[in-house]
Amino acid sequence: MGTAEVSGSPTKSPLTVSTSVTETLDGFHEFKISAYSLTKGLGVGKFVASETFTVGGYTWAIYFYPDGKGPEDNSTYVSLFIALASEGADVRALFELTLVDQSGNGKHKVHSHFGRALESGPYTLKYRGSMWGYKRFFKKSSLESSDYMKDNSLLVRCRVGVVKSCTEGQRNYSIPVPISNLGQQFGNLLESGKGCDVTFEVGGETFSAHKLVLAARSPVFRAQLFGPLRDRNTDRVEIDDMESPIFKVLSLTLFLGLLLFGLDFLFTNVPSGIFSWGATPVVDTLVRLAGGYSEIAVMQTDGFDYLKKSCPSLLTELLKYVARLGEHSVSASGYRKEMFADGCDANGRRVKQRLH
Repeated sequence: MGTAEVSGSPTKSPLTVSTSVTETLDGFHEFKISAYSLTKGLGVGKFVASETFTVGGYTWAIYFYPDGKGPEDNSTYVSLFIALASEGADVRALFELTLVDQSGNGKHKVHSHFGRALESGPYTLKYRGSMWGYKRFFKKSSLESSDYMKDNSLLVRCRVGVVKSCTEGQRNYSIPVPISNLGQQFGNLLESGKGCDVTFEVGGETFSAHKLVLAARSPVFRAQLFGPLRDRNTDRVEIDDMESPIFKVLSLTLFLGLLLFGLDFLFTNVPSGIFSWGATPVVDTLVRLAGGYSEIAVMQTDGFDYLKKSCPSLLTELLKYVARLGEHSVSASGYRKEMFADGCDANGRRVKQRLH
């Protein structure tokens, strides 16, 4: 038996990437120790504490020992520490303690982890009450006559940087894009009549519209309204050989931006017999819609079937618009001619109802 050979190069798995990110979450606190002389004699291992403050999700406090933290120094030094005041396990952090020069000379006494290489890395606090600082922070005899003392008070600033690490993988940014309703907004604008700057005279009726929308939607209107060969008066345009209901439907279609059947081709024939090509099924459907034929009569056309399959949104908007025009016509005239399913009136005559 022979062995099967696999042609082509082996499929490679996609490369995935992740990154470990480590940073410090920094926070600051300032602690004023007033009436320093009254804290002397408090006792070795006794302290005054600042208010607690939060950094990196943990609570901290500054402890000042006026008679020192341990008995071995016989109260010769003041001690200064930063303490973890909340529960924590292996909290890794960088610290900085500053005794402020209150004379204005800026000669502060600073002990800091920040900005320098650390042989063993950040300091680790394992439980509540764990501290970092200095037992021999400053000699008491020198402190009381130094520029750090002002009005019998000391000012201490501290900085805590809690070390946090996380691993970041590849991210797929997906921004949902809302469906555009610009066409509907233009259609509503057309119906409202607000901001119109051009008037069309069609079949004895006038229609207001917006030049910029027409120019944006149709290169024919763009040339007519803004081109070098435009008419002198672009605020009022006369259109012959077109019935007003048809223009209503076409203008809405143009504003909606639903030019799926070549509306620009239609407008290239204006004003020279725009509906001379009745052989176009879609055009025939538009004529029937605009002309007020019954719904069944319109639905039986080939153009209606085409619109329903290829651009249902256009058909829906046109039907809604024509329905509104019909309601307006009935309310304005006070009566409605009786229509039957085949588009004929009670006397059997073919009827094309005008919508005004």
